[in-house]
Amino acid sequence: MGEETLRAEQTETCEKTASRSSRFCAKLQSCPKPHGFTASVITKALLGLLLFGVVWAVTGPACLPGQNFFGLVVLFLSAVCGGKLISVFTLPRMHPIPALLGMLLAGVVLRNVPYVTDAVYIDHSWSSALRNVALAVILTRAGLGLNAAALRRLKGVCVRVAVGPCVTEACAVAVVAHFLLELPWIWSFMLGFVLAAVSPAVVVPSMLLLQAEGLGVQKGVPTLLMAAGSFDDILAITGFTTCLGIAFGTGSTWMNVGKGVLEVLAGVLAGGVMGILLHLFPSEDQPDVVLRRCCLLLGLSVFSVFGSLAAGLGGAGGLCTLVLAFSAGLSWAEQKAPVAAVVGRFWDVFQPLLFGLIGAEINISSLSAYTVGLGVSALFVGLLVRVSVTFCMVLFAGFNMKEKIFISLAWMPKATVQAAIGSTALDVARSIGDEQLQKFGMDVLTVAVLAILITAPIGALAIGLSGPKLLQRKDTHAHDQRVDGLETKL
Repeated sequence: MGEETLRAEQTETCEKTASRSSRFCAKLQSCPKPHGFTASVITKALLGLLLFGVVWAVTGPACLPGQNFFGLVVLFLSAVCGGKLISVFTLPRMHPIPALLGMLLAGVVLRNVPYVTDAVYIDHSWSSALRNVALAVILTRAGLGLNAAALRRLKGVCVRVAVGPCVTEACAVAVVAHFLLELPWIWSFMLGFVLAAVSPAVVVPSMLLLQAEGLGVQKGVPTLLMAAGSFDDILAITGFTTCLGIAFGTGSTWMNVGKGVLEVLAGVLAGGVMGILLHLFPSEDQPDVVLRRCCLLLGLSVFSVFGSLAAGLGGAGGLCTLVLAFSAGLSWAEQKAPVAAVVGRFWDVFQPLLFGLIGAEINISSLSAYTVGLGVSALFVGLLVRVSVTFCMVLFAGFNMKEKIFISLAWMPKATVQAAIGSTALDVARSIGDEQLQKFGMDVLTVAVLAILITAPIGALAIGLSGPKLLQRKDTHAHDQRVDGLETKL
């Protein structure tokens, strides 16, 4: 009897507990829950606090103000917030101002506000290493984004739009920078190729928005600019890496030129070999093949960038990463999409770090108005040449006057490539310890940051405001078009 009574009491207690729990859950379910913008802000704030708390729990005193980990965490969170805030400002029927601009400004603010800059300290070696990792990630993403079909169809207007403005702007900036900024010729051309790249981070989202509204699709304007943009960037990066190899080479000029060409060839060859390796391994019958492909791809990309620097062939790393990602994606065909999606997630993490760290390199108090003024002058001369040459490149491509003007204006924005390679020369100069070369590297970085701050918002506004006025609207049903040798399916 005693045992039966005890079991009955336990059963009754369990039933009462379950009843209370169910009533509590019902009340909890009936409570209003935060949602929408408020819930998003609270969630991100909790994630930010959690990130700081985890880093503090692991590193302890190294995460206190004035220490490296504290600076990195604060810069990352500030860059994320800056990107979100600036993306809020938009005009009707326009793509928002690129978040990268807010990330860059966050880094500049942290570096130049009194007392804050003392607390937010970031070691130069950590900054350089993280920027190189971000460079590897963005170049991997760019390589995966290249369209092999567009490559095969590239001729006519697409080649002209990709090559002509890039080369002429690089040469124009080089001449102006040599005589105004008093940079050596090889450094002037290095600056020219840094500024000559158009920004896919600004152009591509804006073109997708116009294409969704049926603007310019009849003549293939959005497709043309998106296809040509990737090859414009590749040409600029190739020119920059060649100049970088020559600038830091020793020996005769011809030997340095040969070394620069060797770096390009080595980067292409090594990237092709590693791309073949990724085609063979991992095999498709292995579990978690997407995860393993991502790990190998990103690991080889980061190794290429750092390995080329260690081998004294710094110019080969970026090109090797581009070729590696492109050849691997080509062999994966339709299975490339999930890998590209994972790489895109990695870029979401490293983008704030890259632009925040780039902004944190700029010390406004150490900049002279002379350097800034002449750098802006070189930038605007290059932009004037780029717009004019772009207009000439599409003169006989079957576009009307309004479409020619739009293409010229849309070819201005600069951001991603400038942030990715703008500080590379400065990092190499610091590793050597040459103060004169560090000054040249800082001049290149300063003008690259000015180019982002000036052209990214102006370019986004120019595309958003001029697109509806200059481009013809057409329903976005599927049809085939051919524009001066570029066949597109819209």
